[in-house]
Amino acid sequence: MILLKESRTRRRRMGVAAAATGLLAALLTAGPAVATPDPGDRPTAGKGVSESTEAEVKAAIADGEIPGQDEIVHSDNIEHLVNIPKDALPGTNSDLAFQGRYAFSGNYDGFRIFDISNPKAPKTVAQVLCPGSQNDISVSGNLLFLSTDSSRSDSSCSSTTQPATEKSSWEGMKVFDISDKTNPKYVAAVETACGSHTHTLVPERRNVYLYVSSYSPNATYPDCQPPHDGISVIKVPRNAPEKAAVVDFPVLFPGEGPDGGGNPGSPTNPGVSKTTGCHDITVLPDKDLAAGACMGDGILFSIKDPENPKVIDRVQDNVNFAFWHSATFNQKANKVVFTDELGGGGAATCNAAVGPNRGADGIYDIVGKGDKRKLVFKSYYKIPRHQADTENCVAHNGSLIPVKGKDIMVQAWYQGGVSVWEFTDSARPREIAYFERGPLSTEQLVGGGAWSAYYYNGYIYSNDISKGFDVLKLSDRRTDPAKKVRLGELNVQTQPDYFD
Repeated sequence: MILLKESRTRRRRMGVAAAATGLLAALLTAGPAVATPDPGDRPTAGKGVSESTEAEVKAAIADGEIPGQDEIVHSDNIEHLVNIPKDALPGTNSDLAFQGRYAFSGNYDGFRIFDISNPKAPKTVAQVLCPGSQNDISVSGNLLFLSTDSSRSDSSCSSTTQPATEKSSWEGMKVFDISDKTNPKYVAAVETACGSHTHTLVPERRNVYLYVSSYSPNATYPDCQPPHDGISVIKVPRNAPEKAAVVDFPVLFPGEGPDGGGNPGSPTNPGVSKTTGCHDITVLPDKDLAAGACMGDGILFSIKDPENPKVIDRVQDNVNFAFWHSATFNQKANKVVFTDELGGGGAATCNAAVGPNRGADGIYDIVGKGDKRKLVFKSYYKIPRHQADTENCVAHNGSLIPVKGKDIMVQAWYQGGVSVWEFTDSARPREIAYFERGPLSTEQLVGGGAWSAYYYNGYIYSNDISKGFDVLKLSDRRTDPAKKVRLGELNVQTQPDYFD
């Protein structure tokens, strides 16, 4: 691991020379004296579009139908306070976590810590180089957790890409001590089957449990064998994080044969992902409840025993959902919003051709009690603004905005920007605010936009894949009561009881 100072000149890149970024700490794991961002975790190049599509995009900009290239537009109740560009870590920005006056920003090359005590002027506290996509991030007390879901040469922060077909390759969870925010220390690594695409905290007083979501096994991968129809559960003792270890692998989709019991996907269900694990899980610790977005399935399960989660209900949508991506409960735990990441986040799906029901959110009511609770579909929500065919756009990561008696959330939509919307009436969701930038390119489909957008202590924070860290201020009578709610820590996939 290398800790990096904020570069005085933003255009400077790491790897040119150690002095260009300034080392604040020595390498803490075995490896080369100087690590550099790994090209194996770089985003893919843009995809060319037809001349007619390019002409249509340019015409839409000229006619004012969509914003101009990189132009910022927003509703009247949103104010864009600041953008902090990427600095020493040039990779893809990913998820966010919060603790006190700090925001923790994941990046495919590592993570960055911001002091957000003044939301109008966040300050970089530390930048840690530790390549390994997608570096999904969360915090609990003095511990920070980082997911690695790309096959690496070893578990160190100096690792390089290595084929998953090699037994020596490593993927899994990394644990850091962040008691000193200016000097995070790498303290543990736990290898997990098929790596860790995302993870979810189930915190207890003495231990932190991690539900590790990963998928896409292959018979040629020694450490990622099919059917892989469950999740890894890691137990991390708070006072001895170096003893972190996998304690169970609960099967969520039991079934006979090599394919397990999840959604079979295509060709049985054309256009639907085969379920070979989960993409993301959201837990409500106060309610002992969790929702899993698991590729071809959405599930509701009990976490009364955190080491042995129990599935309560399971639903599929083989008409409009391609890939169950993430989940968000409302405060009363009688609704859950599932997202569909149609096109894997790299496609233009917010257009008339795709329509309003695909690449959208699915709103489900939770009816019944105890282990007899059921998920009942009510409606879809998708941003009401068409995007250019050169913009990747689909439902992605968001969080509740805590307003008593209302169900409101803020959500990222990649190049569709940030949407604030209400689903108090499950059957009639509606947008109440938005923020977005115009297309990154009018000539090719380039991946970018808001990866995550979360509400924390009165402000919206968004991690833009290419543009950096954005802070937004929402001023609206429907959401203003949320400004009174203050949290000491927020990992969105570990939903708090906002009003306890």
